[in-house]
Amino acid sequence: MRDSTKYLIEWARNYFETNNVKYAVIGLSGGKDSTITAAILKEALGSDRVVGVQMPNGIQKDIDDSTRVMDFLGLPKENRFLVNINDAYNALLKSTFNTTEGLSTVITTNLPARLRMATLYNIAAFKGSARVVSTSNASEVYVGYMTKFGDAGDLGLLANLTVTEVLKIGDDLGLPKDLVHKAPSDGMSGKTDEDNLGFKYSDLDAYILKGKEPDEESLKKIKRRYEVNLHKHSPMPSPVLPKELKKELERE
Repeated sequence: MRDSTKYLIEWARNYFETNNVKYAVIGLSGGKDSTITAAILKEALGSDRVVGVQMPNGIQKDIDDSTRVMDFLGLPKENRFLVNINDAYNALLKSTFNTTEGLSTVITTNLPARLRMATLYNIAAFKGSARVVSTSNASEVYVGYMTKFGDAGDLGLLANLTVTEVLKIGDDLGLPKDLVHKAPSDGMSGKTDEDNLGFKYSDLDAYILKGKEPDEESLKKIKRRYEVNLHKHSPMPSPVLPKELKKELERE
């Protein structure tokens, strides 16, 4: 096993021991990031402390892949949850807009992610002594290909690893090749990540890791996405009152 893989496993183990937390709760989509994160957690904590949650929005064509992950990792029955968010998704759209049709993709792709995050925290509260684990990787974060308050969590094991690096960890863990190397997709738009982004992850990672610039059009898209999405991974801005104004408020 690679030293980098061992490091991630040990880091996860130390985190849960230091914080005296029993369970790791993770949303399982059947994609590489959630599969690899869950495998790291299983190695670190044991399968009986990993809680896998499937959250289709209606019908999810590849939901069997996430079931395969839970089977492969040996998650016990009591740690497997299947929550179809479709009723909540439709109800919230109807109560807000009086319709579920004709809405922008900004709404229809971000809302499911936020409902899924709420679901994970509900299950964490139900299990008790649990933390939600993010599955976002550094490539997605760099260009903001994530949902604010949707792709979140209490800790993120892949947050500082690019897609290229994540794939190597997945192979090192001995996970099924077709799951590790499945074309990444948001599971909502019907397109792959690379279709939506307009450039390849390999080009993005070469730019992030080595400063190697891709073709002009791809580079323009990468820089644009980085700039407009900085707010997604920057601390929440808030004003700090100068001392004299603080004193003003303290006066009776």
